[in-house]
Amino acid sequence: MDNNQLNIHDNQRPPCGGKLDFPEFLEKKLIECDKEIFQPRKNGKPLVVGDRSPGPEAIVLQSNDYLNISSHPDIRKAQLDILQNKQSEPVMSAVFFHEDSPNHLFEQEMAQFAGFENSIVCQSGWAANVGLMQVIADRTTPVYIDFFTHMSLWEGIKVSGATPHSFRHNDPEHLERLIREHGQGIILIDSLYSTIGDIAPLVDIIEIANRYECISIVDESHSLGTHGPHGSGLVAESGLTDKVHFITGSLAKAFAGRAGIIICSNRFAKYYPYMAFPAIFSSALLPHEIAGLRATIKVITEGDQRREKLRENAKFLRDGLDGLGYNIASQSQIIAIEGGLESDTELLRDALETRNVFGSVFMTPATPKTRSLMRFSLHSGLEKEALQYVLEVCEEIRDEVGMWNWKSTKRKSPRS
Repeated sequence: MDNNQLNIHDNQRPPCGGKLDFPEFLEKKLIECDKEIFQPRKNGKPLVVGDRSPGPEAIVLQSNDYLNISSHPDIRKAQLDILQNKQSEPVMSAVFFHEDSPNHLFEQEMAQFAGFENSIVCQSGWAANVGLMQVIADRTTPVYIDFFTHMSLWEGIKVSGATPHSFRHNDPEHLERLIREHGQGIILIDSLYSTIGDIAPLVDIIEIANRYECISIVDESHSLGTHGPHGSGLVAESGLTDKVHFITGSLAKAFAGRAGIIICSNRFAKYYPYMAFPAIFSSALLPHEIAGLRATIKVITEGDQRREKLRENAKFLRDGLDGLGYNIASQSQIIAIEGGLESDTELLRDALETRNVFGSVFMTPATPKTRSLMRFSLHSGLEKEALQYVLEVCEEIRDEVGMWNWKSTKRKSPRS
């Protein structure tokens, strides 16, 4: 045995760390978390975690792998080839990469995929949005943000020190009134909103952005790969490719990887890596991850049949839930049932999981406290029989979960 190797037996274990008492300011935060998130639940767990785990027969509608490609053999092979054949992988910031690096080649391929000049690969969608806002905004910059836009862009505003002006969800007229009041700035929206699955009025909002000479940022995390020509997104589908300054996205959705992207101009891509703290002070993606993403672009570009199956699945479930009386705002593969109060959503979660249907609970801070919901994320690998079973379950539990008395139901037409 190496002299430096520690031979640990039960009576020779090193001291266990992490036992120091916290000062009062942290204790107060942890106690508040316990009171708000853990104690109100029957099982003593957060609302997002039920008592059951999905087994092999369960219908799991929680993954963002919308095109069902996370186990695609071409993507796996591309990753394995690098892992098996490369002697070492550089672990360093991307600012040290040269223009012929795999990272830069992937960025060119992503730009071509989306119809832009260039792109910047980031460690995550969160890093992309926060880093972008840190670079382009400061305390003098008015930022106009849809109320439901992803939390990473809200955090980017905070990091930049800019002043946020929130406009009503998908309301271009309210946006325009705010711009007239506060002046030229930055407009932040999602193309497809990840909570209820509705789509932004992109044409109207981008027209306003350009009329008032504002910078436009569209987060396409949930529409890159699933919408547009060959999966190039809703900006491309709407004919706005040359009218938007930036597209951002998480590549942990339809791309089924672990990265983020900023799609932009050549000029901006030249300077961003030397201005953005997430780029400067974080290590770049590893070569096998980049290889997997490069293979993924090809799979997605050739995935029109997967996209068509996804659209069919989404329409089938949306129409079915609507016919059962549920108030569904979705226009996409993300379908949310709004229980509203957390106690109602807890009842809904348990009723579904008891019948082997698993969705994702969304609660504060992802939604307002009184508008918690159960989100179903569909993928192209689901068969109609599974979706039909979900509809049968949702029909069976309506009275059990009090669906007819939810505020979301009452906002719909009266019960027939």
